[in-house]
Order: sequence, then C-alpha cells, then structure tokens
Amino acid sequence: MPSPIRTLAIAALLVPLVALVALAAAKPAAPVQQLRIYDVPRANEGVFHQRFRDHAMRIMARYGFRIRSIWRSEHEGRTEFVYLLDWPDLSAMDAAWTAFLADPEWIAIKKETSARDGKYVESVAARTLEPVAWSPDRAKAAD
Repeated sequence: MPSPIRTLAIAALLVPLVALVALAAAKPAAPVQQLRIYDVPRANEGVFHQRFRDHAMRIMARYGFRIRSIWRSEHEGRTEFVYLLDWPDLSAMDAAWTAFLADPEWIAIKKETSARDGKYVESVAARTLEPVAWSPDRAKAAD
C-alpha cells in the first residue's frame, strides 16, 4: 500500500497535468467584432477624420487593431463616424484598447488637437458583436 506522502506527491504532479490537458481540449476563444459609433460635432468633422486617418489608425495598428470598414452616417440630425473592428477574442480586444488609450503619442495628439480645435467627439457607443451559431458567415466557414 502506497504511503500517504507518496500519494500526495503523485497527486501534486497529476493536478497540473490534468489542468494542461483540460486547457488543450478547451474550445479556443471565439472571434468577435466591435462596432464603434462616434457622435462628431459637425464643425469638427473634417479635423476628426484627419486625426483618425493620420494618427489614430497608425497608432491602433501598433496594438493589433484590425479595422474592417469605416462609414459616415447622419442619424437624428447628428453626424456619426462608424467603424467595425475584427478581434481574435474579447481579451485581445480589451488589452489592445487599454494599451492604445495609454499610448503617450496618442495622449499627446488628443491633447494638442483638442486644445487647437475644441471637442472632437460628443459621445461614443461601442458594441461587441459575437456571432450566433447560425449566422451565414459561420455556416460558410464550417464548409
């Protein structure tokens, strides 16, 4: 009969091994998309677009942002800037946003442009989009 100490030692070795096997068998994190809608003051629409195009996109790329498409919208008398991002998973999205918002160059650009031109954004709506299993694009990927 094995000693209690030997049994504990074997268990101590097996627990991390079982955890690794469980992690390997776990389903990978699902890709998500993020829809962002900025309410932009009409008077600053041009400078907003210039700042996003010339600075934000370049800095975002450093942190793995993948912008799928960008639109302009008029909604309820407001001018909106809308874009769609692709993310490998929620944790990558959260980490990238944290890093981007703390980026010293981005902070300096926002400070400088806001001091010169005033408010660039009235409000931001962000929505994380997780695909449903029966979405047409998921069905194509499974083929």
